[in-house]
This record gives sequence, C-alpha cells and structure tokens, in this order.
Amino acid sequence: MSIPGGVTPQPNRAPQIPDRLTGLSTLAGNLFWSWYRAARILFRVIDEPLWRATRHNPIEFLARVDPTRLDACARDPEILEMYERVMAAYRRGTDASNTWFAELAGVPLPGGPVAYFCAEFALHNSVPTYSGGLGVLAGDHCKGASDLGVPLVGVGLLYTRGYFDQRIRLDGWQEDVSETFDLSRTPLARVLGPDGAVALASLPISGRTVHVGAYRMLVGRAQVYLLDTDFDANHPDDRELSHKLYPGGAELRLRQEAVLGIGGVRVLRALGIAPAVWHANEGHATFMMLERVREHLVEGVSWNEAVGRVRTSSLFTTHTPVAAGHDIFPPELFAGVMSEYLESFGEERDGAGRLGRHPQHDHHAFHMTAAAIRLSARVTGVSKAHGDVTRNMWRCLWPGREAADVPIVHITNGVHLGTWMSHRLRVLLDSHLGPDWEERAEIYELWDRVLSLDDEELWAVHVRMKDLLLRYIHEEARVRWRDRWEESAHLVGAGTLLDAGTMTIGFARRFAQYKRANLIFRDPERLRTLLINPRRPVQLVFAGKAHPADEGGKQILQQVYSFTRDRRFEGRIAFLEDYELHMAHRLVQGVDLWLNIPRPPMEASGTSGMKAALNGIPQLSTRDGWWAEGYTGLNGWVIEPADEADPDEADAAQLYDLLEHEVVPLYYERDVRNVPREWVVRMKHAMRDAGRFTARRMVAEYAGDLYLPAMRGAWSDDDPPTG
Repeated sequence: MSIPGGVTPQPNRAPQIPDRLTGLSTLAGNLFWSWYRAARILFRVIDEPLWRATRHNPIEFLARVDPTRLDACARDPEILEMYERVMAAYRRGTDASNTWFAELAGVPLPGGPVAYFCAEFALHNSVPTYSGGLGVLAGDHCKGASDLGVPLVGVGLLYTRGYFDQRIRLDGWQEDVSETFDLSRTPLARVLGPDGAVALASLPISGRTVHVGAYRMLVGRAQVYLLDTDFDANHPDDRELSHKLYPGGAELRLRQEAVLGIGGVRVLRALGIAPAVWHANEGHATFMMLERVREHLVEGVSWNEAVGRVRTSSLFTTHTPVAAGHDIFPPELFAGVMSEYLESFGEERDGAGRLGRHPQHDHHAFHMTAAAIRLSARVTGVSKAHGDVTRNMWRCLWPGREAADVPIVHITNGVHLGTWMSHRLRVLLDSHLGPDWEERAEIYELWDRVLSLDDEELWAVHVRMKDLLLRYIHEEARVRWRDRWEESAHLVGAGTLLDAGTMTIGFARRFAQYKRANLIFRDPERLRTLLINPRRPVQLVFAGKAHPADEGGKQILQQVYSFTRDRRFEGRIAFLEDYELHMAHRLVQGVDLWLNIPRPPMEASGTSGMKAALNGIPQLSTRDGWWAEGYTGLNGWVIEPADEADPDEADAAQLYDLLEHEVVPLYYERDVRNVPREWVVRMKHAMRDAGRFTARRMVAEYAGDLYLPAMRGAWSDDDPPTG
C-alpha cells in the first residue's frame, strides 16, 4: 500500500553495519523478528550479553554493538548462513501473497484492509504504549493477522510518556512516575504528508484546531499507525494529548478519544488507505464510527442511510462488564469539547448525541459503548461467558427481547504463540510435532500429540525456565539496589530469598479490586502454614499495577506488598516492581502454577492464564472468563461458585483447600528421578488445551466469520438496536 509523502527514516542508528549484514537494520525495523526464533537467535549469537542488556531491543542493540564484532560476524560462514536463512524467512513473512487469508479469500482480495482501532497496543516492551490486557490483546491480534495474511492496519495513539513507571515505596504505596521513552530506540518511523508536512489531518476539539500526525510501526505483514499531536503547530494543551495513556480526568480522555477516532479516520484518508472493514476494539474508538457517519452526511446522504452504511462495515468488540471500563461523558462536557465538531452534522447534530444515549440511566450523557453498539452490525464479546454477560448488559437496546435473542456473539480471545511460548519449549515441540507445527497450530488434533511428550524432557525444560525466572528476579533486584533503593528491606520484598526448588505460584495482573490479588491473604496464619512447610514449601510471586486513579486497587497492592516484608513468611512472598512485557514473558514461562481469582462474572477473558498454559503451566482460577470454557478437570483447578453471603470468604476457603489437599501435594509427589509425573500430566493437558486459545485461531474466526463477509458486502443490517 502506497503512502503519500512516504515514511521518514529514523536517525542513522547503526552506521557501522557491514555491507554483508546490511539487512540487519531492515530486520530490526519490523517486529516480525520478535516472534521468529531464528532472528532472535541471530541477534543473540552476535553479542549475547548485549542482547540481554538491551532487553531484546534490536534497534538499541545495533546502535551499541561493537563494530569490530560485526566485522567478525560478516566473515563468519556459519553466521552468514544463519543471516541468509533469517532474511529469506523475513521476506516470506512479510509477503502478502500465498497466505492463509489469500487462499481463503481468493485473488484478487476483496476490498481494502481491516482498520483496527484501539486505545493501546502492546507489541514490544521498547514501545510502552499499553497498560495491560487490552493492549496485549491488540498486539497479539495484529501479530495473528500478520501470520495469516489478513490485511490489517492498526490505529492507536502514541503515548511518548507511556502509561506510567511504577515505583513502590517502602510502605508499599505505589508511586506513578512518568518518563519519556526514546523514539530513536524504537521501530517507529514518522509518516509525512505529500508536501513533507508532519501534520496529516486536523479536527476541532474544545474550540481549537488540533493537528494530527502519525508514526508507523511494521508488525510483519500488518501496519500500526500511532497518532501524534506533540508538535509546534498545536496549542500546548493539545500537544499533551499524545503524552500519557489513560490520564486522569474525563475531559482529557474525551479529547484523546476524539483524536483516536476522528483523527484516525482522517489520517487514513490522507494516506489513501480505504478500509473495507472498521473494527473498534473497545469503546474508546467509537468516534471512528461517528466520523464516518459525518462523512456520509456531508456527501448528502440521509441520516438513516448514513448510519446504515456505517453499520454494515463496522464491528465492535467489547472487553469488560466492569462499569469503569465503559466511558460515559456528561452532557455539558461532551457538548463543550465536541461542540464545533457536532456543528458539522448540521441539522443532525442532536442525532449524533442521541447515538450515545443509554435507555435506562444517565439519559443525557454520551455512552461510548452504547454508541458503538448502535453503529455496528456485528458486536462481539471476548469469551463464551462474557458473551452471556454482555447480552444481559445490553438487552435494553433491544426492548422486549430475552437476553439469548440479543444479536451479540462472542469470539474467545487468544494469545500469540510465537510471542508467549518459550523458545526452549518450542524447540522441544519441533522434535515431537515436526518443524512446521506452528504453521498448523489451529489444527486442534495436532495438540493431542502433546500428551505423548516425554515426561522427563518436558520437566527438564520447565525446570530450566524456572531457573531463568529466578535469575531474572535476582538480577532485577540487584540493579534496583544499585541504582535506586536505599533500604535493604526492598531486597527481600523483591524476591531475593526465593528458591528454585520451591513450588512457585504466580499472580501477575492489573491490581483492579475485582481481580482480588489479596484473596489468598484472607487467613494469614493458614497461608503461613502452607508457605513455610519444611517438606512442601510454597512461594508467591506478584506483579502488576493499579490504575493511578484507583485508590482501592492501590490499597490492595499495598496490602500485598506488606506481606513481602513480614518475617513470619520467611521471604517466601515477592512483589516485582514495574510490571511490563519483558517481565510478563519470564513469569508466564517460569512459575509452577498460575493464580487467577477474579470475582465472577467480572473477568471477561483473562488471557494471562492462556499464556501460562501455552508454557505448560496449570491454572487455578474461578469459573470465569476463558476458564469457564477452558477448564477440563485435567489442565488445572477451579474454584466453583458458592451460594454464600460472603463469596470472598467462600472462595478463599476453597482456594486454601485446593492448595493444601490437591495442588501442593501433587507438585511434590516425585519419582526416583525427582519428576512429578502426575503434575507433568497436568502440564501436558494445560498445553494441549491452550491450543484452542491462540491468536491464530482467534484471528481466523474474525477473518472467516466477520472480516471476509464484510469485505464481500455480505453483512446484513436487519437487526439494529431500537432502545
């Protein structure tokens, strides 16, 4: 796809690359390398200590690598052979022809690409434009689309100061620190207009014109455009719109979402990109649909026809039943920020506002989710259980219907196998499933063969990954002790006393109150007895951030952190500071058991458990989100719903019972080779069943069931909301 004006190259980061290896710079500029194993091995072979020190960031790696080392590599036949294989794979992996989707769709492909709008994208830790699960899901969706050849263009916002860097005080209180990341150390490239201008589009917000630019990031065959307002043409207040993800205050969020939706459509138009399908991933992107209604009105189309046209090419995925996850803007705020924009709707200005009305409460507020549902012919939840919850939540838009008849479906989330499964485990599966098994990962029968893996080989891989996790924890503590910590008590809380031979339970989640990170501390003495058992000890590793405005979440985090310093637990509880993608990889690959204990039915999906399962890590969870359909009785444990006055008390009692009588004894039941045979059976089933929850399967369902029919104009609009 051509781009008027083109893309500006980043500063010459690695002028010392020899001609024989010049493709390394191209490889580093496309995130395809991040899930292609041979590419990662190539960078590691060049300089393994530097590869680790740069946290697997090839752009920074190439900027810092010793030129004499590159010269030596350019003369090494084995490295050159590896380089040629990697570059050949790169060319195949970025070629849009001969893909799964091309075969499904036929040639020529029908229509333009899928425009995938989301407030955050988590694609690599060097580009921290994400806060948690929504961004990780969006990143995995883009990677899955690349793998399958689905033509997809992502649109989000560039947050140059990211979400926030987490600092934990000695008393356990979370402090939120902002640091601007270095764009020159990322695969982001500025997109210029035909005249070389930074601004590609503009829109009116709060009485001012806001100019919008963009950076492009290549994700295999997919492209992601991150919108930017931080340049001289804008008012200082508007430059801040692309600084922080989810900042405090409804007004700032409303203005950001206007840039994302309205600015995103206008930037795509300026670049000559004409999507056939428009996918809003959560309600933050709703203005993308509203802007397209406005475009049709300007063309002279009637209101009903404009709405109908937008609906027949729009898809909306909602991700949470939690009220705080659905943006609602008071009428006076909405009118003040959007007034000039709404004037462009002419006599339909009030109609634009009515799209966001909730039929049962806050009648004059603008509900982003309600508007998105009204403007989408297809609405999806993110798990079977969440689909049921969502139909009940929004049946008010179809008055008189039973929830089961509400036209909202579900496509259960999945995680990107190449990103989340450990290299060592993938190598083991190569020898067992065949070298091309990842390209057939959507074939469920393939995963049945995991059950015949050699117990000792699988356990040896897991022991190695656990050892790497603990080394990582110890090294992170060492660095923080060297650079910042002044109190030695931080070291114990950071996990320096954790032991590789002890059963390790991981909990790494956003510290939202419904996720109940503190549930396991409901009975401290019972927990203490479990953790310090001399024959069967247990240790807990926590990580995660509370939203800066979530005081309740911060209090839970502080409570959890306080136990890391409690001498009664003998250093067997750790909290890892500043949770991000690099740390997440280590955790889901290295713990023994994944703990996920949300209060049902608040967990829409819970993809962290899928990532752990891909690595053979069983999960203990409530029957919520993906676990409601993923739990089989052999791949982990479940806390069953209890009809009690205090569900937290009942769930905590079940949690302790399961750990004391089933989970921990099974882990420590070893044979003469020190292999927990029955535990390994659980590991195999966890991995086998995770094969149903990959991004490849998820994107294939979106593509086959939704994207392709929309591209062919086959969507009907015969069941719109009436509420």
